[in-house]
Amino acid sequence: MTATPKTEAPGAAPGPTNPTLGEFGRIERFLRPLAAGCPGALELTDDAAVLTVPPDCELVVTTDAMVAGIHFLPDDPPADIAAKLLRVNLSDLAAMAAAPLAYTLVLSLPRTVDDDWLATFCAGLQADQARYGIALAGGDSVATHGPITLSVTALGLVRRGRALTRRVCVPAERIADQRVFVTGTIGDAALGLALVQGTLGPDTLGPDAVAALVARLRRPEPRLALGMALRGLATAAIDVSDGLVADLGHIAGVTGCAAVIDCARLPLSGPARTLLARQPALLAAMVSGGDDYELVFTAAAADRAAVAALAAEHKVAITEIGWLEAAPAGRVEVLDAEGRSLALARRGWNHFAGTG
Repeated sequence: MTATPKTEAPGAAPGPTNPTLGEFGRIERFLRPLAAGCPGALELTDDAAVLTVPPDCELVVTTDAMVAGIHFLPDDPPADIAAKLLRVNLSDLAAMAAAPLAYTLVLSLPRTVDDDWLATFCAGLQADQARYGIALAGGDSVATHGPITLSVTALGLVRRGRALTRRVCVPAERIADQRVFVTGTIGDAALGLALVQGTLGPDTLGPDAVAALVARLRRPEPRLALGMALRGLATAAIDVSDGLVADLGHIAGVTGCAAVIDCARLPLSGPARTLLARQPALLAAMVSGGDDYELVFTAAAADRAAVAALAAEHKVAITEIGWLEAAPAGRVEVLDAEGRSLALARRGWNHFAGTG
């Protein structure tokens, strides 16, 4: 993560608004310690890292970016922003049954972001690195006149030929035998977002319930161990980032099949159930809101017992929520508690349309 001199465009903002160590000082103090667990990072003294991939493994690579005002609120705690940034990338590794190897980081920060903010942000990264067994391999640090923009590229390892993908790997005649499962609970992050944005009043719940929903938004839990354990059992997988309906639609689309979600089976947290009982219209937002970062996967109906055993072994709830159908390709039908098709104004998040 070395830096090279950059020239400012005419009219560019003058020096930093807040005291700062400068680009190289920040790398030395805050970022180099994050690379201590990755020998191939070369202590961030070179322009690239050198990583070894075992001969029986394949490298899984994923990149996700987060922008202030889009993925997080500008006044969110820096440690929460760091945790979410790393975890959403780890969730992509989990969905492909990969074990974390290393990650790179790009920081595009306005000059108003001071050293204290960065110190807290990096402390959040350090805590999650220790939790999930990953370290920084390099990246870049630049100034921007726009909002805070952060990007992580996460690298993972999977045994050759064992990566999970979105395409259901069964013959067409066996599609109808496939069931849809999801980990954890669905809809908490969408409700948490509504709470922090003020579109859902916090007085509708007690403070502990509000905190739990906001925590699901700011600190999702990547299902890494479970994702690796799904190899050989799941026939396809994806993580729920843009919304359950939209992401299951990706599985259906690339496979050339349809999917059905039975909302009566949706796994909901206690706070979510409370809110849904009071405001049934929230259901649409909960299945399309995104940011849950749970795994939605398919498996044969005959493997229900194996899925249940896996849930018990990893102490992660796994719920069967629907099934696949042969056609029409890419369609996801959502059934309400009475078995009626639920009309959705949006299927999930789309960055350039704002809806899905």
